Amino acid sequence: MVAAGAHRPGPLKQQNKAHKGGKHSGSSQRRAGGRVSVKAQPRRRLRDLSRVDRRHQALQLRRQRKEAVLAEKRSLGSRDGPPHLVVLVPLHSRAAAHDTLCLLQSQDSAVVRMDEGRAGGFVLLCPRLRQRWRFVTAPAGDLHAVLDLAKVADSLLFVLDPADGWDSAGEHCLSCLFAQGLPSYALAVPGGTDLPPKKRIDAKKKLAKAIEKRFPEAKLFPLNTEQESSLLLRHLATQKQRHLAFRDRRAYLLAYTAEFMPGQESDLVGTLKVSGFVRGQTLDVNSLVHIVGHGDFQMSQVDAPPDPLSLNPRVVKGQKRSQDMEVQDDSVNGTDEMEEDVKVLMKADPSKQECLQSEVVPDPMEGEQTWPTEEELQEAEASLKANRRVVKVPKGTSKYQAAWIVDDGEEGNQEDDDDDDDDIDDDMMEEAVSQEGESSEEEEGPAGEESETMTISECLRDDQYDEKVEEDEEMLERYKQERMDEMFPDEVDTPRDVPARVRFQKYRGLKSFRTSPWDPKENLPRDYARIFQFQDFTRTRKHLFRQIKKEETEGASVGWYVTLHVCSVPVSVMESFKEGKPLVLFSLLPHEQKMSVLNFLVRRHPSNSEPVRAKEELIFHCGFRRFRASPLFSQHTSADKHKLERFLRLDAALVVTVYAPITFPPASVLLFKQRSNGMHDLIATGSLLSVDPDRIVIKRLVLSGHPFKIFTKTAVVRYMFFNREDVMWFKPVELRTKWGRRGHIKEPLGTHGHMKCHFDGQLKSQDTVLLNLYKRVFPKWTYDPHVPEPVPWVRSESALPVQEVEME
Repeated sequence: MVAAGAHRPGPLKQQNKAHKGGKHSGSSQRRAGGRVSVKAQPRRRLRDLSRVDRRHQALQLRRQRKEAVLAEKRSLGSRDGPPHLVVLVPLHSRAAAHDTLCLLQSQDSAVVRMDEGRAGGFVLLCPRLRQRWRFVTAPAGDLHAVLDLAKVADSLLFVLDPADGWDSAGEHCLSCLFAQGLPSYALAVPGGTDLPPKKRIDAKKKLAKAIEKRFPEAKLFPLNTEQESSLLLRHLATQKQRHLAFRDRRAYLLAYTAEFMPGQESDLVGTLKVSGFVRGQTLDVNSLVHIVGHGDFQMSQVDAPPDPLSLNPRVVKGQKRSQDMEVQDDSVNGTDEMEEDVKVLMKADPSKQECLQSEVVPDPMEGEQTWPTEEELQEAEASLKANRRVVKVPKGTSKYQAAWIVDDGEEGNQEDDDDDDDDIDDDMMEEAVSQEGESSEEEEGPAGEESETMTISECLRDDQYDEKVEEDEEMLERYKQERMDEMFPDEVDTPRDVPARVRFQKYRGLKSFRTSPWDPKENLPRDYARIFQFQDFTRTRKHLFRQIKKEETEGASVGWYVTLHVCSVPVSVMESFKEGKPLVLFSLLPHEQKMSVLNFLVRRHPSNSEPVRAKEELIFHCGFRRFRASPLFSQHTSADKHKLERFLRLDAALVVTVYAPITFPPASVLLFKQRSNGMHDLIATGSLLSVDPDRIVIKRLVLSGHPFKIFTKTAVVRYMFFNREDVMWFKPVELRTKWGRRGHIKEPLGTHGHMKCHFDGQLKSQDTVLLNLYKRVFPKWTYDPHVPEPVPWVRSESALPVQEVEME
């Protein structure tokens, strides 16, 4: 309450002067010399909008987004846009994909034309609805074909079984598709009418419950009549399109027809003419194209033949067409018309064309030449001959029996737990080999038996050995190693036959793994002379994407039917297309053909439980590429150094590092491991993290010792080293214990590796003393763009009960 006689301020309120800030305000103004600072207020103006203006602005933004979505829907499948590409994916061995195709073909006032590119596919033209569809069936069991078609599909049509939904192979296919990136999809259930009404209702409820967990907010479309197929087509045409980031910034197409023209020099390499509809972005003839599964190539020219799937096709003179004919022949306006009216859109300009160079040629003047010399070639031949050994065996012994006779020197030659053979000095290895050869020469045959000399091959045992037993033993050994690495991370045994200062001469100690400096350009391998590196990869990526969004590229626009002349293509590409496999082309952004170091952030797939060790050969599906490589695993942290992981962990996300062609993120990645029978197991999924050769991956080795005598803060430690010189060599490295104590080596005691150590507190008798050693590691150059075709996945019964148990 305000008193009745209280003063109220009027509209002409008194404005007091602001405080001038003391005696130095005048001096600062004199130093400015009359200059006035610039005040930028664009953001304040936006904030000062009235409520009506803000509401109007939000309404305009909503309208623009809505118009963009509607324009995309209208262009897809229309006369000016590419046909709506629908890929049928049967998820069960009993899924009736053929019946689905027949029902979709039986549309009123629709023209059906069989697809040249794939057996079982067809094109559906509806002039009344001004829509055109292209239906392609993914081959059952061919995982590469399913993933390639999903990369370019506008919609996926999953065909389910009315009783079981999907089986184990369908579950595996869905896991891969979800990890790669799922475009718009629909669920169709053909059949089920032969079941009794009660069982039909129960099966429908069971299927709906399973689908609700795997596909939330998805609708099931029964497909038994023409009316239901019309509803499905309407849903495919009107649903919102889901975008895949890696294909929206690149031009891509699925081949409709292809023709191979052999070259003049060889019939195995020539020009491939690929015809199809441009999608994604405008296609430039000077850019490179990547044929999925086959590599990168250049284009010589782009032609514009007549559209074979036009909604209003031209009538060729001399040929009649009945009005009620539903199936058209491709020769009406297909090949004959293409031969007559082919127009050349553009030809490649050699001055603007992207180069196919993928590696840097090392300069011999800088000492980076990696080509072997004649002496190195002679040493390699000598090492190959050294693989054959001469042993004395009883007379009459076969080569197979002689391969199992073990020398005394060979028995004691056990491999260290550490998987890096490059740590052992070459001199010591040669000395060990020479000693082994001398001992084998001095051996005599068994007493009382005649002996003879026989030269046998070292690989004979592996050829004759039972493969299945060998795989089981190898898998058991991997399980043991993974278990030991979990219980004792990075711990290794100090070798007794080799001095530790020689065995670990490439390792160093660090005061702190987190804060100690490590130069990323120090001691780089020779393979780093072959790769490309960005000064600032993030800035280059942003600049490139900004150019794609703002600038208009000259070339074939989206929706045009074009023929690409791809140069220097092997004939195997055409052979795979004739076998019915999809032919998918992606245009490459600048620098994407060059080799560098790629880092992927992945997580172990829960369906895989077998141990996966670092540097094993894995199969990568990265965006639109697939290749084979042997990666490194490291921890995903924000530090400048990252610890190497020897196995792919099940409970944490790891970073996978490989040599591979540059790809600009975002891009999904799938990791597969090939079994001995040819099947591909999905082991990890994730995304592309960065392209950074300077990412430091550090391998840690932990040497352990046990306290022998404990005093107040001093203890005598043994079993870490076995000679006095090793103790003196590693004296500067800091020690730690499993119970959190810190210390250092004071002096060696005796000649057998005992040492006196001082700690920051008294040790417990059950504690363990540890010494950490570090070394930077690099991936192996095992990149191979040719991936073998996987064996079809073994189908089993319904996977729905298993899925329900997992979700519950």
